[in-house]
Amino acid sequence: MDRKLLINVDLQFFAGEKTEKATPKKRQDSRKKGQVLKSQDVTAAVLLLLSFFFLLFFAPFMYEGMKDFLLQALNRNMLIETLNAETVMDMYVESIKEMAIIVLPIMVIAIIAGIGANFFQFGLLFTTETLKIDLKKMDPIKGIKKIISVRAIVNLIKSLLKVTLIGTVTTVVIIIYLEDVLSLALHSPAEILATVAYMSAIMGIAASIMLVFIALFDYIYERHEYEKQLKMSKQDVKDEHKNAEGDPLIKSKIKQRQREMAMRRMMQEVPAADVVITNPTHFAIALKYDEDMMDAPKVVAKGTDFVAQKIKLIAKEHDVIMVENRPLARAMYDQVEIGQAVPEEFFKAVAEVLAYVYRIKRKI
Repeated sequence: MDRKLLINVDLQFFAGEKTEKATPKKRQDSRKKGQVLKSQDVTAAVLLLLSFFFLLFFAPFMYEGMKDFLLQALNRNMLIETLNAETVMDMYVESIKEMAIIVLPIMVIAIIAGIGANFFQFGLLFTTETLKIDLKKMDPIKGIKKIISVRAIVNLIKSLLKVTLIGTVTTVVIIIYLEDVLSLALHSPAEILATVAYMSAIMGIAASIMLVFIALFDYIYERHEYEKQLKMSKQDVKDEHKNAEGDPLIKSKIKQRQREMAMRRMMQEVPAADVVITNPTHFAIALKYDEDMMDAPKVVAKGTDFVAQKIKLIAKEHDVIMVENRPLARAMYDQVEIGQAVPEEFFKAVAEVLAYVYRIKRKI
């Protein structure tokens, strides 16, 4: 007894263990909830790399724009007595426009980089599920588990790698341009600014390239965790398959209800039949013929055993004539469906039955 119980417990444990790959429906449902494969490091690396490349090539344009802005601001300097609300507002609007021309390109590049990096990872997605308040996330026990989890250790390693690699790359760039750095004191302020800006862009690009490698590592790790999170147990797969096709119990009940409705409709046709052919106990075939509306007699009801007895009972209650013809009843039950006209091969036998029925009706 204990052994059987132990085996059942083991089977339940393995059935609940998540060992199966996620089905397409599971992936689709997770996506609708906002659970997608996403690495923040990929977005950050792409954004920084494109931004620094943009600054490397377009910094002179931004420098000239900033210089012109400052010169114009100084040229517009007025005595306090000449200032009024209208002139101040004009100066403010002009300043905003000129600053927008300078800053807007780098902002556009950053927006495009962020959207493009996310689109590359999980495509186009809009959902409000992630905005809903989830009180489970406020559980302190789960919070402690996250702190000491494998993911926390991986994030710590990534942070250490970022600091180490970025620090190393920055040091290497400074060493490469050490002579230029030492000679900055001999140059004009404009040359110093240009040299520092160029070195900053180079260091930013080099650091971004290092971040790209870290992002690739992070993307692989996030993909592994994402697939692990989506895994399903064998029971989950069975339940999903059952829900997709419909619960067998519900389907059987629906089919039973449909059979009952069809049976009631069939029984409602029996009182209007002209004759019921029996065998006499196991089969019953109800026929109806209207020479103005039909080319041949039509089967309006048929059944065996209990259904046959029910057909005969209804026929008796409504004075429908019953004729015993075992071979004809059996053959028509096998070959003619409800609602179908009698095949040509049964015309002679059915005509004899109907002629007999009409003779009886005339006598009555």
